[in-house]
Amino acid sequence: MEHGFAKLARGPDAFATILHGIGVPAPHLMAWSTILIELLGGLAVLLGAFVALVSIPMAAVLLVAVFTVHLPYGFSSIKLLAVTAAGAQFGPPGYETDLLYLACLATLVIGGSGPLAIDGLIGKQTTTASSSRRSVLSKERPAR
Repeated sequence: MEHGFAKLARGPDAFATILHGIGVPAPHLMAWSTILIELLGGLAVLLGAFVALVSIPMAAVLLVAVFTVHLPYGFSSIKLLAVTAAGAQFGPPGYETDLLYLACLATLVIGGSGPLAIDGLIGKQTTTASSSRRSVLSKERPAR
């Protein structure tokens, strides 16, 4: 969500300019799409709601970031360039963090978002409702 907020705070036009510079088609549409995916997808993952569904566009955004922005800078997300009186100075990040985010999304999709997540609560309601229907149906059937 933080990345979406940062893009929104700087202005979608600033992000669209960056996308245009790296050759992304329809940069304004893609800027808004990316911002919304990061904000709404991040909120959904935080709440554990529709995780499998929102993971698809979130993974797509991460893969585009890996191949269009981070790949030329290598794997490491921390590039210490120098330590000055003002403090440490870092270079552009590699794709390490993007791979970590992709692994986290895959883990949530495969392992589930947990019993307290909205997906878990929806699953419990569905299971309870289907169990109730089965018990009602079995009571209605005459014994043979």
